[in-house]
Amino acid sequence: MWLTWRAATERALYGEDGFYLRERPSGHFRTSVSASPAFAGAVLALLSKVDAELGGPDVLDLVDIGAGEGTLVTQVLAAAEPALRDRLRVTAVDLSPRPEGLPERVAWRRSVPTGITGLAIANEWLDNVPLDVAEQTAAGPRLIMVNIRTGEERLGDPPEPDDRAWLDRWWPLTRVGSRAEIGRPRDEAWASVLGRLTRGRAIAVDYAHLVDNRPLCGTLTGYRDGAVVAPIPDGTCDITAHVALDACAEAGRGAGAISTTLSTQRDALRALGITGTRPPIDRARTDPRGYIRALARASEEGELIDPAGLGGFGWLSQRR
Repeated sequence: MWLTWRAATERALYGEDGFYLRERPSGHFRTSVSASPAFAGAVLALLSKVDAELGGPDVLDLVDIGAGEGTLVTQVLAAAEPALRDRLRVTAVDLSPRPEGLPERVAWRRSVPTGITGLAIANEWLDNVPLDVAEQTAAGPRLIMVNIRTGEERLGDPPEPDDRAWLDRWWPLTRVGSRAEIGRPRDEAWASVLGRLTRGRAIAVDYAHLVDNRPLCGTLTGYRDGAVVAPIPDGTCDITAHVALDACAEAGRGAGAISTTLSTQRDALRALGITGTRPPIDRARTDPRGYIRALARASEEGELIDPAGLGGFGWLSQRR
């Protein structure tokens, strides 16, 4: 069966018995959440900032979009001071079934709630919103069709006018054979998050690129069991592509964002106290166990802010 990449990915990831309906992310790829509890600590620090900005509302929302196994919200709840924890309304959003052992006070939903007052965070969610792929030909861009069983590709129809306009604005194809992933569905998904935010911040964290540095042949990739594999949309692997976060930012502004910050995870986490600083060597003599713990923590933090790895992720922060 031949489908566009958007339809094929939707079917492979979220269709009946799709990859994300039966698999847990931790079995296939490493995220900031699984790399270290320090990431949850940084999110808690950010949540506390948002709480202060909002004047300490009676109910403060924390919404984790693409929650996977619910690890992030579980860690944030465990680390929060009682005075903050008691005011938190925690929602995890994911299409997969509710994980066993998730704290009872965490609501598990398949869609983003409305009326959010607080923090909505989407960590590696937008990269799994399905999209189409286009290739430039001598006659203009054409959609790529894919065989869902083999991954074989062929040229299809020209993009719809709205998708062509998106390409012209956000990912111009300048030479025959170059490819682009059409990010309009992700813009719409992010705008829908901003539309559900009453007051507070929305944060998107993901593999990203900007309009002045788009990859020539796109970024469509598959992951299985911790390894990069061919992105065959047969339901046996994750299928992902980097995110045009600048386009998402513009969509967020159109949905009501009053301020926007685009940065890297390295810069964002360093501002939240994640530095990767090693403990002084003298501590090894006076407190060897504490030194080992602090050294392990510094190593975990270093992974989170490594500019060649997780630290190179894009961070989009928008306020309403």
